[in-house]
Amino acid sequence: MERRGAFATGAAPAYPGNAPAAAPTQNVCVVPRCELKFEKCKGGFRIQCCCDDAVACSTLQSLCQALCDGTCSCHCTWNGIQVCNFNLCCGHCKCENTKDGCCITCTSGDSKCCDMLQACCDCLECCCKSGCCCYVCFGNTCCCCGTCEA
Repeated sequence: MERRGAFATGAAPAYPGNAPAAAPTQNVCVVPRCELKFEKCKGGFRIQCCCDDAVACSTLQSLCQALCDGTCSCHCTWNGIQVCNFNLCCGHCKCENTKDGCCITCTSGDSKCCDMLQACCDCLECCCKSGCCCYVCFGNTCCCCGTCEA
């Protein structure tokens, strides 16, 4: 369970968890919790966001459809502290619905930008497989969060 840390910017926890009941003005955003898969592809990489629950899947697809015109970014937290933050502005990101969530593909025709995107993919996958929670955002609005299978 993730807690909003002093360094976690751009997204609130997917589950408020230990939020005090007396703090109704706390900035909390509920987003779908997904299993994330990262894979390199020609020109960059893709993120598969898979939800077990039909309501979470529908929410994820609606959020991605509404927000996908903004810049995509990902950040990972470990025990509420931000470990890494990637703004994927060097590539073109598109989002497509799948049967159990969505697939976000970030690619570039420039070989150096492709190298940067694929390095981001490696880091995000390593963090997620090591126990970090990854937040996927469009235009600084979180659309989902989750982890990878270890």
